[in-house]
Amino acid sequence: MKTYTSREVSAITGLSIPTLRYYESIGLLDSVQRADNSHRRYSDDDLRRIEFLKRVRATGMSISEMGRYVDLFRAGDETLAQRLDVLLAHRQRVQAQMDALADTLDFLDAKIARYHDLQAQQAAMPEAAS
Repeated sequence: MKTYTSREVSAITGLSIPTLRYYESIGLLDSVQRADNSHRRYSDDDLRRIEFLKRVRATGMSISEMGRYVDLFRAGDETLAQRLDVLLAHRQRVQAQMDALADTLDFLDAKIARYHDLQAQQAAMPEAAS
């Protein structure tokens, strides 16, 4: 079974080594295996969990909500409905953020178009005689 060092996992995931250690210390990651020299050795399962955590964090899920989801996951299949509820609620929040950003983008596009029009009008006006 292939394992990865903290440095390799940091390079693969883009998360800093302190963040990886923090996620482990607060229980978002299971205790990471240790090599004979006591260095952390991450598994493919750890990488999949880290990728999940990275993605939901990037979309604004709180650390506490991430912890709730991980706790439900650890509790087993009887929590499937609850995990689904967590993900659906988070998806709703993400969709609302995306909708708000789309509205803002439309506003910015209209403003940019207006400035382009103003520049075109200025360029078409003859220079005032001195």
